Amino acid sequence: MKIEQLHPAVLIGRRSGGRLLRLATLTLIACSVPAITAGAAEASGSCTVAAAPTTGPAATDPFYQYSGSTSLCDIAPGTVLGTRTVSWNVVSLPLPVTVVQLLYRSTNALGQADTNVTSVLLPPGGVTASTRLVAYGSYYDSLNPQDEPSVTFAGAPYSSGTELTTIETTDIAPLLLAGDTVSVADTEGQTADFAAGPEYGYTTLDGIRAALNSSATNLSPAAQVALMGYSGGAIATSWAAQEAPSYAPDVQSRLVGAAMGGLLVDPDHNLHYIEGSSTWAGVMPMAIVGVARAYGISFSQYLSAYGNAVMAAIQNDNINQAESDYAGITWSDLAAPQFPEPEDVPPFVKIANRLLLGSAGMPQVPELIAQGTGGQQDGTNPSPTYGAGDGVMLAGDVRAYAREVCAAGDPVEYQEFADLSHEQTEAPWLSATLPWLTARFAGVAAPQDCATIAPGNSLAPVTQGGGS
Repeated sequence: MKIEQLHPAVLIGRRSGGRLLRLATLTLIACSVPAITAGAAEASGSCTVAAAPTTGPAATDPFYQYSGSTSLCDIAPGTVLGTRTVSWNVVSLPLPVTVVQLLYRSTNALGQADTNVTSVLLPPGGVTASTRLVAYGSYYDSLNPQDEPSVTFAGAPYSSGTELTTIETTDIAPLLLAGDTVSVADTEGQTADFAAGPEYGYTTLDGIRAALNSSATNLSPAAQVALMGYSGGAIATSWAAQEAPSYAPDVQSRLVGAAMGGLLVDPDHNLHYIEGSSTWAGVMPMAIVGVARAYGISFSQYLSAYGNAVMAAIQNDNINQAESDYAGITWSDLAAPQFPEPEDVPPFVKIANRLLLGSAGMPQVPELIAQGTGGQQDGTNPSPTYGAGDGVMLAGDVRAYAREVCAAGDPVEYQEFADLSHEQTEAPWLSATLPWLTARFAGVAAPQDCATIAPGNSLAPVTQGGGS
């Protein structure tokens, strides 16, 4: 396939100092190795419609299929293409909560016009003209399109793939009881592009547009919007927050805040941190498959026979399966001998820099960020280079990103939980998030502790053969 050079728009919004160095380095990389097609905000003006999925619900359920005569390229992102109403199912049991599911026009990681689905959960009591919409990023984390939240909400049988969306009931229920309308997009898109952050952002923002555009969701024309997500859901929340000013200024004008925890900032750092972990190492091959799928790239020539076998076997795994089947796996287990480090692989370098949080600009909305540092409990030792994390995400990277957001003039409240693992940190994050969102919707000025956030790791881009 023809791979285009990174468009300079990907570099807009970077601040001075280290960000200028990052700008120059990214430009050099874009000129020296084959680049990956950038997202919609960096498109050259032409439009391509994504190929129809051949697996998952989009291949079997007519609701997920767009059959209109108008090209998706001629339809605005966020336009509703189909609507259905189901009951909210938890462990396949229907609850008396109405879910409006919307098929809408969106954009994939390659900037192609695509379709996606969001599930809009309506607060109980028949609330009309709701003024608060929370875009909740799900951490369903799967390479299998059958594990999308929309499938689970509609009554899919309980399985290891639907387990995480079921667990998230404890996150979503308090929002509904508070009178909030909740939009849960299938953030990985209809082809389950796990870990492709830019696509997560587009699907989230277009899902918000669809919810606001639909009369079936009972939202007020003046409704305000908040973003919320943990772990894989934080990928969606963080990318939506940074992409909104350029990709969806109409949504940006409604945003009141973004709360996220267990945050992925630098994929290259994270790969080195989790490899060999007894709990989280399986995320590494999962992420390689997900981003290769999203960007249409093959890593086969860089992998060993065993590595290629792993990639073939994991194609439809969810995170529970990957963690179990590939505990302790390392890069050297996957790679061919002539590529001893991931930075020796040109497509990896390009993808890692494309997925570096902050590469699409800085957010312009107050943020609450939480991060744990007790990864040893999950069998992930602190990195000699990048320090401690929660087992899968690095605290030093998160602090560095929070400081960059602060330096760009955006208020950040940062909370770090010593000795808590990734899963353990979700509880205090949720406890802080719910009142924080209430205050943002109420118009209370956002708190910030930018002056006290400790320095973190360098977030300079990866260079081929040289690490980051």
